[in-house]
Amino acid sequence: MTDSDPAADSAGQEWSGRSLGSTGFDDDSGSADPALLTALADPTDEQALMRAVGAARLIVPIVAAPGEVDESGPLAVEKSTDMAVVTLTAPDGQRALPVFSGVEALLAWDSSARPSPVTAARAAQAAVSERCDVMVLDLASPRVTTLRPSMVWSLAQEASWLPAHLDPFVAQAVSRAVADEADVDSVACEDGGEAGPGVLRIALTVRPGLATEQLQALATRIGERIATDGETRARIDGLAFSLRTAQP
Repeated sequence: MTDSDPAADSAGQEWSGRSLGSTGFDDDSGSADPALLTALADPTDEQALMRAVGAARLIVPIVAAPGEVDESGPLAVEKSTDMAVVTLTAPDGQRALPVFSGVEALLAWDSSARPSPVTAARAAQAAVSERCDVMVLDLASPRVTTLRPSMVWSLAQEASWLPAHLDPFVAQAVSRAVADEADVDSVACEDGGEAGPGVLRIALTVRPGLATEQLQALATRIGERIATDGETRARIDGLAFSLRTAQP
């Protein structure tokens, strides 16, 4: 068997009959968690998805990366090869850590990658360490799912995830941010809807007669106050405002 054989990893070791060991998953065959697959089949229920992800074993791909290179001759020659975690970069600069539900999903993406089984928390901590904004679950699969920054943060913290508009911690932070604004009559946290996945819409009811410039400045001040709190910012994937005029 050669290194190019699709039934082997990058070191030429056969996948057939192979178990994952020495990682705390000694009895792990590499199969996907059925509960996770069920959640991935309907990712619109994001709270159920995050509960399943948090309880699952994930696979982080490890690939060969050039190490020391000998450039003394007419052609550069690799003298050593290191193994490295894979990260992806989108055209907009967003960085992603690919993770997989099981070995089968990993092989569908890259048959040469070595599987490293980890808890969801360890995978998220690796994403943070690698400065990745998101985690992409089962890349190259029909069920590919992107875990947004707030989801990665909650997994890394081993904390329960809530959408920002349902998160009491976020609601308190928003209340504090508007507390000293005399022009705000009331505030509510809402699902951003068409503004995008994970976007928190802050619905402000303001006193009549404010000019456009005053409204823009008001939203900017509130947004800046929210952004200064690191934990609040980590729980919100995006921010939008809606403005309503208080009835006399």
